[in-house]
Amino acid sequence: MSQGHSDVSELVTAEDQACTVRQVLDRVGGKWSIGILVAASKGPVRFTELERSVEGISRRMLTLTLRQLERDGLLVRTVYPTVPPKVEYRATEIALELYDSLVTLTTWAERHRATIAAAREAYDREHTLTPVS
Repeated sequence: MSQGHSDVSELVTAEDQACTVRQVLDRVGGKWSIGILVAASKGPVRFTELERSVEGISRRMLTLTLRQLERDGLLVRTVYPTVPPKVEYRATEIALELYDSLVTLTTWAERHRATIAAAREAYDREHTLTPVS
């Protein structure tokens, strides 16, 4: 760089870094991302296997989420030159670092979902306005 100009890395503000962290957390903590990453962390997985294992996901949403995770460097998509084409997805090294945390999070959610549902019901009962007659 020419004299008088600071390094580009110095131009990144704390706000920019927070946004980046937020974007990453939004991606890996997304509704569908967790299930996809957990499945792909166990080894190469095909689209139809993901479609069956990620409960409630549509084909379109699976396609979009896979593209986003691939773009973010969390998945690698491999197309094999067969007829019909065989496509597999596998977790990258950075995604594999997340595996234990994601499994812990999903196990926690499973263990406490009934308690959270009951808390929501109790909250809603206490905070629901009664209609005026």
